[in-house]
Amino acid sequence: MNTHLSILSEVKAGNYKVLARTLTLVENDIEPADSILRSLDGRADVPVLGITGPPGAGKSTLVNAITNHFVAEGKRIAILAVDPTSPFNFGSLLGDRIRMAGQFNHPDVFIRSLATRGALGGISAKTIEMVDILKAANFDLIIVETVGVGQSEVEIAGLADKTVVVLVPESGDEIQHIKSGLMEIAGCFVINKADREGADTFANNLKKIVHQGVKTIPILKTVADKNIGIDELCKWVVNAEVFDNSRKSFLLAEKAWKIIQHQKMQHIDKKRLLEKIQAALKQDDFNIYRFADSFYND
Repeated sequence: MNTHLSILSEVKAGNYKVLARTLTLVENDIEPADSILRSLDGRADVPVLGITGPPGAGKSTLVNAITNHFVAEGKRIAILAVDPTSPFNFGSLLGDRIRMAGQFNHPDVFIRSLATRGALGGISAKTIEMVDILKAANFDLIIVETVGVGQSEVEIAGLADKTVVVLVPESGDEIQHIKSGLMEIAGCFVINKADREGADTFANNLKKIVHQGVKTIPILKTVADKNIGIDELCKWVVNAEVFDNSRKSFLLAEKAWKIIQHQKMQHIDKKRLLEKIQAALKQDDFNIYRFADSFYND
């Protein structure tokens, strides 16, 4: 019988099959997941790159291009693709598996999809735990691609060392989101599909907004499906000076918050909650606050 230490030993040795099984254990709270997490080296220093932005911005294509670049340099890359969970059936599309199909058989690339489990910005406690498992597997870079839904993308600040916000020339409305908080977490803005009309105008408008802030945020243009602009972006990714160590305690506080929140909410079953709501709605005196009190104390 495998102990948590023997499992962890295989993960550290780069055994992808054991790594995949370990991630499944952690994702579904199956023993010995707790023991594995509590035996991790808390100082594992593997850079985590967050890629976020609105749907249709070409995030998966960009991740694919970045991965190709680093793999060609002999680096080992892990990709965690976070997919939106349906609020109706609690399922996930997991479409990134298809979009990154070219990477699946590469020995230096490990890809895993994960449902958001209702976290608006795509980052749940499970995402944090699974990234920590990937850190133990000694990859050179971990890429987390999250669903983009506006301001809530700021949640990735608690996970990634660097964050790339991907936009497209048609993202005019997204500028409002940038003003509303994305600027705080963006390490770099990438205008993808920059061969489209209006890319230069959009880049100039974005620069005006970015230059109003306290820090300088680079704005890069890429055409990911043609591999244009990828070299410059990857130089930014590996530039050690860009990593802001002063944010370390903030990032860890955000991670701890998510983990504690998850532990406190662990006993609440969403499907059971839905069933109880459906039954409670049949009562004439239904009140959501009294319902929440009774459900929590149930």
